Amino acid sequence: MTSPRDLGFRMPAEWEPQEAVWLSWPSNESLWPGHYHLIPAKFAEFAAAISRFEKVRINVRAAAQPEVRRLLNEAKADLSVIELYDHPTDDVWCRDHGPLFVKNDATGEVALTDWQFHGWGGKFEASLDNQVPGRIAKTLGMRQFAYPFELEGGGIEVTGDGLLLTTECVQNNPNRATGRDDAAFHKAIADGLAVDEILWIEHGLEDDDTDGHIDNLARFIRKDAIMAVVEEDKSSPNHKGIQANLEKLRALRTKSGRKFDIIELPLPKKFSLAGRDLPPSYANFLIINDAVLVPVYGQDGDKRALGIIAEQFPGRKVVGIDCRVILIEGGALHCLSQQQPK
Repeated sequence: MTSPRDLGFRMPAEWEPQEAVWLSWPSNESLWPGHYHLIPAKFAEFAAAISRFEKVRINVRAAAQPEVRRLLNEAKADLSVIELYDHPTDDVWCRDHGPLFVKNDATGEVALTDWQFHGWGGKFEASLDNQVPGRIAKTLGMRQFAYPFELEGGGIEVTGDGLLLTTECVQNNPNRATGRDDAAFHKAIADGLAVDEILWIEHGLEDDDTDGHIDNLARFIRKDAIMAVVEEDKSSPNHKGIQANLEKLRALRTKSGRKFDIIELPLPKKFSLAGRDLPPSYANFLIINDAVLVPVYGQDGDKRALGIIAEQFPGRKVVGIDCRVILIEGGALHCLSQQQPK
């Protein structure tokens, strides 16, 4: 197979112009015990917030679409830029089961790469989820490049110019890496996404179903800058690992060989809902055209986090969205979404 890279494709950074954001509508009530009745309206709120800045494309069964349109209307979404597609899913985490889009800057063509998704190392049913990239490719008439390796969108961050940041606790976890040809996996990332170098940190957040996705920990916000979480509470079980991550981040180098600017973003206080301890992070924000949508948790630290993020995105409106009930299922705004470049 001629690779995307050979054909001139690369994976753009999240801050580059976007055609749309993809979401997968909730349908599995068991994932939100005792709270599912709150979830559809919360998704509508999120979709409505995106619709004020760009197009929203939603994977949702045909039978549910009339109710989805009603909820979107109640949330005051711009329905003229929302498209619903009959693509059934097992779960809502479009960041991980959705495609990783690539773009050819010379021709303007956008294509997609299709990686395996098996519910974060087999933790959850994902047979429908794993079909989503192929369905999107067929629906949009896009070129599709398929790879036999597990690679979740929430597990990687890219600069758009050849650097990819990820965590050892995800990519090298035995639940994903056992029996894998590591050299072939790294080559697939290099060829599929036009990556020159993989940058690594080690530790994830406690209670994270994904085993430690990078989008809860450290985010590229420019080609030379990383926003990284810090745990100020030394008694927290996350403190030691986060400190180790920071040391590694401070040692990393940009494409030009300089150190990255590291902008520290305090973690929220941990909390529990629906009988489980949850992994909140302000780093799970979504960058869209002219805005940044930020998860907040009804805590004193919300305002501080919004201010830190706003300072780094002076040309974008920063919007907080309460994600406490969403987090019951394990993630927040970035986890729920996947951007399609323009």
